[in-house]
Amino acid sequence: MREDVDLRLHDVVALEEIELYAEVLSAVAIADGPLTTEQIDEVLGLCRRASAEAGAC
Repeated sequence: MREDVDLRLHDVVALEEIELYAEVLSAVAIADGPLTTEQIDEVLGLCRRASAEAGAC
């Protein structure tokens, strides 16, 4: 292995995906059962179009 190669992670997209995954895992850890699609969307900060238009996000 080359000694001058910086092995630290520099991929911003990968870091953001890891953060989202951690958010979902945290929600699963405190949930009483399986998360619904709507609950996962909420954890990820997503809204369905109809809900967003109704202001429910």
